[in-house]
Amino acid sequence: MAEEILVNVTPQETRVASIENGVLQEVVVERCRNRGLVGNIYLGRISRVLPGLGATFLDIGLERTGFLHISDIAQVHKDTETNSTDIAIEQVLQEGQQLLVQVTKDPLGSKGARLSTFLSIPSRYLVFMPHTTSLGISQRIENDDERQRLRDLLIELEPALDRVEIDSSETAPASAANPTRTEHATPPGSGGYIVRTAAEGATIDEIRDDMLFLQRLWQSISARIEAAAVPSVIYEDLQLVFRTIRNLSSDQTAKIRIDSKETCAKVLDFAQQFTPELVSRIEHYAEERPILDLYSIEDEIQRALQRKVDLKSGGHLIIDQTEAMTTIDVNTGGFVGHRNLEETIFKTNLEATQTIARQLRLRNLGGIIIIDFIDMSDEDHQRQVLRALEKSLDRDHSRITVSEVTSLGLVQITRKRTRESLEHVLCDQCPTCAGRGSIKSAESICYEIFREILREAWQFEAKKLLVVASQTVVDILLDEESTSVVELEAFIRIPIRFQVESAYTQEQYDVVPL
Repeated sequence: MAEEILVNVTPQETRVASIENGVLQEVVVERCRNRGLVGNIYLGRISRVLPGLGATFLDIGLERTGFLHISDIAQVHKDTETNSTDIAIEQVLQEGQQLLVQVTKDPLGSKGARLSTFLSIPSRYLVFMPHTTSLGISQRIENDDERQRLRDLLIELEPALDRVEIDSSETAPASAANPTRTEHATPPGSGGYIVRTAAEGATIDEIRDDMLFLQRLWQSISARIEAAAVPSVIYEDLQLVFRTIRNLSSDQTAKIRIDSKETCAKVLDFAQQFTPELVSRIEHYAEERPILDLYSIEDEIQRALQRKVDLKSGGHLIIDQTEAMTTIDVNTGGFVGHRNLEETIFKTNLEATQTIARQLRLRNLGGIIIIDFIDMSDEDHQRQVLRALEKSLDRDHSRITVSEVTSLGLVQITRKRTRESLEHVLCDQCPTCAGRGSIKSAESICYEIFREILREAWQFEAKKLLVVASQTVVDILLDEESTSVVELEAFIRIPIRFQVESAYTQEQYDVVPL
């Protein structure tokens, strides 16, 4: 049990850090003003149907409308042999129609929340799927005998479940999960289940209690639907600290420390009801030293916002996050090795695999990820590096797919993204460069100003021109470019004056005719 969970609670935000062998592996930040929406259920109204995209936009009461693709609509898959691409979305949904949906991805950047009508409600051991009768077993339960025991146990408790097991990763079911109902409310006793990893070794009484809890919860949600206005939130998932306790596996967590006495008391009450085996490991952190100063977590968070990540050998990674994808470049840097170039490259790439896996979790990087390992001519080295990467990614809670090495030596990864990355949570776009990551040089701005002066002189009959710019730009105009300024004044026959504006960035300037 090498994992330790540290919880920092303030009135403004909650931060949960996951520590493995004394090293920060993951940090999740939830702010009171901007709580995550994944798992929330809304009663919304369709505002637009887009046949060209096979999707609709729904008003669910948020700042931006949510996005619902045809593949995420349960009604389309009512017949398991139906292919969603063969059905026009306007045949299924119309503008103004009310729809019960669940958020599967938080709003990311300029995009609204991703929605689905395949509802799923998690508890300690199970995930309840009210609109299916399917049975799923977590992929992380690898023992065949245990999988069969849990499958038989659930069928004994709920005979109406389908006997065919679906592929499951403890998340909302995929479109192929054989849904059988699309109404808002489902009669008590019906529905499907996914068995979570935490259920490994659970008794029939524990599973039965979990099943009854989920059924009662769904009945209360169904009752709220009948009286709800449109749009409105019907069900909200637990706060971050309670979700953390609910999702923890008892055999992997040695200690959970919380720096808020009030929150710790609430968590203990919650754990006694749902995860009694964790109660003895939950404790209040009462020391004066901030809890996230332990293991240098605050410093690790700051380093996770930088592009460059150093490797112990002397090599380094360069991580660039863009709208379309994240790229990771591996470099030998100062590592020169001891034997030959191929061995140096192999060792650097091998070390990089562990660091890359950790950085993906720590930064919560999702979507398409392209890794540019240092080129390896030895095919056996390529296979070893790929296997090492896959092994390092095994502990990641998100769904990950790793491709083979391409002809260009690149490795492609897809990592399921449900919430904003750490950088997007903690940082704003740079107002100076507007997200470009660079700004025009002062020299380039000077030449732009010269061109603007010519335009102003031709358009207006000014007696003189005033140039307002940053200190750096004005200094260059009066020093290195002073000869060019004199020549320009002689050409346009208008005197030019300069004024420093301290509030201007290097790219900002004004040419004012007087």
